[in-house]
Amino acid sequence: MPKIYLYDTTLRDGAQKEGISFSVADRLEIVRKLDELGIHFIEGGWPGSNPRDFEFFQRARSLKLKNAQIAVFGSTRRQGILAKDDANLTAILESGAKIATLVGKASDKQVMQVLETTLEENLAMIADSIRYLRSKGLKVFYDAEHFFDGMKSNVEYSLRCLKAAAEAGADCLVLCDTNGGALPEEVAQAVKLAKKATRVPLGIHVHNDGEVAVANSLAAVKAGAVQVQGTINGYGERCGNANLCSIIPNLKLKMGINCISDEQLARLSDISHFVSEAANLSHDVSLPFVGASAFAHKAGYHVSGISKWIDAYQHINPAKVGNKTRTVVSDLSGKSNIIYKAKERGLKLPARGQEARKLVAQIKHLESLGFQYENAEASFDMLVHRAKPGYKPPFELVDFMVVVEKRRRQSTTKNGSEMLAEAMLKVKVDGQVMHTAAEGNGPVNALDQALRKALLQSYPALECVKLIDYKVRILEESTGTESLVRVLIESSDGVEEWRTVGSSANIIEASWLALADGVEYWLLKHRTSKKSR
Repeated sequence: MPKIYLYDTTLRDGAQKEGISFSVADRLEIVRKLDELGIHFIEGGWPGSNPRDFEFFQRARSLKLKNAQIAVFGSTRRQGILAKDDANLTAILESGAKIATLVGKASDKQVMQVLETTLEENLAMIADSIRYLRSKGLKVFYDAEHFFDGMKSNVEYSLRCLKAAAEAGADCLVLCDTNGGALPEEVAQAVKLAKKATRVPLGIHVHNDGEVAVANSLAAVKAGAVQVQGTINGYGERCGNANLCSIIPNLKLKMGINCISDEQLARLSDISHFVSEAANLSHDVSLPFVGASAFAHKAGYHVSGISKWIDAYQHINPAKVGNKTRTVVSDLSGKSNIIYKAKERGLKLPARGQEARKLVAQIKHLESLGFQYENAEASFDMLVHRAKPGYKPPFELVDFMVVVEKRRRQSTTKNGSEMLAEAMLKVKVDGQVMHTAAEGNGPVNALDQALRKALLQSYPALECVKLIDYKVRILEESTGTESLVRVLIESSDGVEEWRTVGSSANIIEASWLALADGVEYWLLKHRTSKKSR
């Protein structure tokens, strides 16, 4: 098996996904992460298309990369001019990159109907552009755009495009399923025909419009392609590009192709999350290999299986890709889920006895009331603690009241009104009732401030805990303002984050339940002693 080279186009093709706009600083950091992963070629962008890409290449010159080489992207010369006079090719040279990826049509219909030129002129555009960049010392990869569509309409012409690029000195011929409509068997057949037509190494670049981009990429490798292009998390225009986060572990773990090291593969999940953060997108929990749900087990039958044999419902060891096994607790759970989940969370729960059985019944009841523990593991921990005989909570609610009023505001600069929320709270700590009040910019904020004011006297270390996210979901829209609502709160102490849940037809009560769980969880986990400073 020949060496397989990984080519990442997240910064160019991936950035064409709706909602993504990487800053130059983001791009530079992503390059560093991809280099750590062991990617061989990183496409930085198209400097001829916008100033941001041009700036990236200027700043990228100072990067000290260990594994990757930066590639610049552009198109073949325009029709009717010389390559040396083409502004796009000039921008490629000015980028300072040593590798250029040139996109050129490889479909007769695209040439005639989109470029509106002759088939012979397109061949000349391909050859002239590659020959010109090669004369300037660059290595050139030819992206044969619409190659697989072209093979359906005019096989001979699509292969002539490859031959023209090869004869001009292209270092790799990348076969592109630009519209994402090919199937694996079609890809394999076309790659084999291309391999017979030229001795230049072949690459594969596919889109995911048919939901088979990864399968198409693997089929191309099996048929003889040695360069695989894709993006992290499958980001890209329309339905996205082939997902390198799936391609890489499949190549290495399933096909035995050692494209990156074991240590680099173990960074895959972290890098996947990093890129989603840089893109300002929520990480897709359902992504194979790297998603939070990739090795999550919810059905009691499955959890019972993995508790006896970890590979019972897992196709690989998740640690190999930097992920981990998770047990999901829900109304579908059995006793096995509860016991396994508690063990996973470092909590002791006897396999025999009534505790686990009672917890199952309690969780099923609570989920019928709108609670959900899949993404609120700190609240699950609290259920386990409270089920233990003799459990004494660090504080207990006596009662609270929240008042919201609209006050008229007067000042020398502007008049109007402002909303004010005030919470009055009683909690019992070690038999003593603490009665406090606090104002906030909303009822939940006021309640949070009042609880802290009451507890800080006994637990001053609690001051480091902050509420960092607050989400509300309406569970029964058909009932309007009487609907159940679920509140998910994320808290942090500056070191770790945890999530808690509350549910009620009253949004303030739901918020209190999630808020109190978050505070109690932290106090128990850190075993904060009273009056400690």
